[in-house]
Amino acid sequence: MNKEHIFKVLLAPHVTEKSSMVADAGNQVVFKVATTATKREVKAAVEALFEVQVKDVRVVNVKGKTKRNKTGLGKCSDWKKAYVNLAAGQDIDFMAIG
Repeated sequence: MNKEHIFKVLLAPHVTEKSSMVADAGNQVVFKVATTATKREVKAAVEALFEVQVKDVRVVNVKGKTKRNKTGLGKCSDWKKAYVNLAAGQDIDFMAIG
């Protein structure tokens, strides 16, 4: 995989109540990823950027919501998120990065 492409796959960590419950229960981290990203690309990007071992990746396409406003209907854009299951003993600390 191209090193330049790795930085474009992961967009941001997705921090919600559900993602924090998943992280506590099963050593998983949730990321917003590019809509064209595949499981293999997400795995390679996480392993290269955070220097951890990835056990499994699940990818979910999230459909954008349709909203009504005074000019008619508007639609939020679709996006993709990835649930990354880390190997035993591995951890990503976002507060220490940067």
